[in-house]
Amino acid sequence: MAETSYRRIILGNLDRIYMRLPKDLAGKLNAARHGDDFHFEAFGERCRIHPDGLCLGGMEEDGPRGVVISLYALHAAEGAIRDDPPIAFRELPGSAPYVGAFKSRTEKVLMPFVPEIAEARERIASALSGGPAPASVSGPADFSIRVRPLPKVSLTYLFFMPDEDFPASVTCLYSANAHRFMPTDALADLGEYTSRRILELIGII
Repeated sequence: MAETSYRRIILGNLDRIYMRLPKDLAGKLNAARHGDDFHFEAFGERCRIHPDGLCLGGMEEDGPRGVVISLYALHAAEGAIRDDPPIAFRELPGSAPYVGAFKSRTEKVLMPFVPEIAEARERIASALSGGPAPASVSGPADFSIRVRPLPKVSLTYLFFMPDEDFPASVTCLYSANAHRFMPTDALADLGEYTSRRILELIGII
């Protein structure tokens, strides 16, 4: 396989992990361990981390999603996910430099397709290990989806349908302790590639 810049980053992150492989890494990842391999769900597909790379959906992953997953593994930490109350991206530590890109690549990218997402919301939620957000979170949104692109990070999407007065809008929130398990720039990328996965599921890309 030709080595891409993404692949070099992935392998560099994995080398750092396997150089001093933590005995409790499976628990920190919320993964199943088989020898030196670690198995869990990522972006709605079966993921396997191994000493020589990373597989997603049964295929070797050497793109940006692989980088995000490798960073999740590199920064794996003890503790359980805390979904509620979810927080806005701007509330994450050190988020200021990434807020503009996050809004564009995670939220605005979905706005033209809110009606299509509404029709497919149950299928999207099922594919991404999720479901509707609780009423206490979804508030005035027309509909919501909570997905789990990584075992210890959930994203809650609030969708507002277009009407005569306002265009469609989308808000993406993070599980309350997401920053415990990944650096903020990687969480921004996680939002982007989760939104791209949603667009894949409705056949847009």
